Formats: sequence, structure tokens, C-alpha cells
Amino acid sequence: MLNSFRSITEIINNESAFEKFRKSAKENEVVDKFYLIFPELKKTVSVKSVKKQILFLTAENSVLKNELFLNRKLIVEKINNYFKEKIIIDIKF
Repeated sequence: MLNSFRSITEIINNESAFEKFRKSAKENEVVDKFYLIFPELKKTVSVKSVKKQILFLTAENSVLKNELFLNRKLIVEKINNYFKEKIIIDIKF
């Protein structure tokens, strides 16, 4: 009978009912911590949201937008490495 009990952490981490909540929390954490990962972009880039693993950004000007677009794979990789899991798959501007 004791084997049927699970910790709350185990339930939250493994149950599909909590999977959407966990994913949403991680995506919001990307928005909150973006400037910790990329402090140099704080004055020129606005973080809008994350939806379905896509990060939405607004750039100060078209030149910066193009530069970010060309480096989006590196940005995605750096974010995912920071969180040690695949949270972001692409970036839209």
C-alpha cells in the first residue's frame, strides 16, 4: 500500500495534467530572464511573449532586426543552454 503514494513533486513533474502549466511557466521564465541572458539587448530589444516555443521580439530598428534574425539559431541555443532544456525552437520579430 505504501508503494501507491507519490510525492507532490513527482506528480507535478510527471502528470500530463500539469505539463501545460509547467511548459507555460518555463516559457514565462524565458521572458522574465531574457535580459539576464542578453543584458546587451536591454535598450534595443523588447521581449513580447513566448507561444508554442516561439519567442516573439521587437527590435529597435530594421538593421538590428536583421542582425538578430541572422543569429536567431545562436540565440535559441543560448537560451536553451541557460535553462538546460529545449524551451525555445524559434524566434519571430
